[in-house]
Amino acid sequence: MSKLLTVFGATGLQGGSLLHYLLKRTDVLDIYRLRGVTRDVSKPAAVALKEAWVEMVQGDMDDEASLRSAVAGSNAVFAMTNFWETGSAEVEIAQGKAMADAAVATGAELIVWSSLPNVTEMSNGKLSGVKNVKTFLPILSGSYDDKAKVEGYIRTLPIKSAFFMPAMYMQMFTHMFKPKPNNQGELVFSVTWSGRCPLIDIRDAGKFIVPALLDPDKYNGKRFTAATAFYTPAEMVEVWKKVTGKEIKIGQASNGAWDPGFPPDLLEMLKE
Repeated sequence: MSKLLTVFGATGLQGGSLLHYLLKRTDVLDIYRLRGVTRDVSKPAAVALKEAWVEMVQGDMDDEASLRSAVAGSNAVFAMTNFWETGSAEVEIAQGKAMADAAVATGAELIVWSSLPNVTEMSNGKLSGVKNVKTFLPILSGSYDDKAKVEGYIRTLPIKSAFFMPAMYMQMFTHMFKPKPNNQGELVFSVTWSGRCPLIDIRDAGKFIVPALLDPDKYNGKRFTAATAFYTPAEMVEVWKKVTGKEIKIGQASNGAWDPGFPPDLLEMLKE
């Protein structure tokens, strides 16, 4: 009998991308049946996955019984949280631990946690204040530390584990961080870096996760730092120009003042 892989966030960018990728991998499908967890199994994305032969179940990350039911019978679990739904470190950490506990309690052999590095530790406390920034920029949010704390907890549990650590999504640059018009009507791509930035097309998530699914023993406790490619701001702007046919500037308005449109406290942290 084939094993069962349960994927949380099945109708979101990360979990949904993973499931769609796995549906194309016959080597994975020879081993695993796929189950997706979502809050609303009637939404179009959930129905589409069901029609693609993914078992879809309802799950509530804030309800222990619901989580145990969602992962019951699973051999492997992909778990993730969305910090931006609540903006709460306490909620994100509690949800992450609850999913891990449910996996252990129901006898799963492997958990793959969508993690991030601990910014506070990496910066020796210099950027510890980022957890208090409740804004739209996830690269410096408390979400980093929260996910790292859940990773630390998972490492103490009696279950094999692997950790998927994605770069910033390329998809975010099609809406959240796309060039915006300034007061002079110029399109400006506002950035705080000049070197190459790691980005991931989140549709590539499965490429980094599959090795752990196929060989849990080999990759037990390992981190998969995931980027599709590295881009400079100039390279990103050239892509936008090619696609849109419009002139786009980097970070400078016509009056010479940098106008990124970020809150002052976040801008200061980005500069650091």
